Amino acid sequence: MISADLMKKAALFAGGVLFGTAGVKILSSKDAKKAYVQATAAVLRAKDCVMDTVTTVQENAGDVLAEAKEINEKRQEEVYDEETEEREDEKCE
Repeated sequence: MISADLMKKAALFAGGVLFGTAGVKILSSKDAKKAYVQATAAVLRAKDCVMDTVTTVQENAGDVLAEAKEINEKRQEEVYDEETEEREDEKCE
């Protein structure tokens, strides 16, 4: 006699095989292919949008960096000029 547990396992296995076979047919159908194409196209559009945003951020970061360097150079020149003036004032005293 076949036990109930063995029958249950066999039924589950057979159900899995049927479900898997049906799943493969569904996944390889023309409608599924159309859905994959549409999803891939949407992902590519999103990628393009993200890349545009990344490019804009990089350009802005470059501008910010250049302006920050200019500010620091001006400050350094001002500090140098002040130190030079102080030394000249000390010489005169």
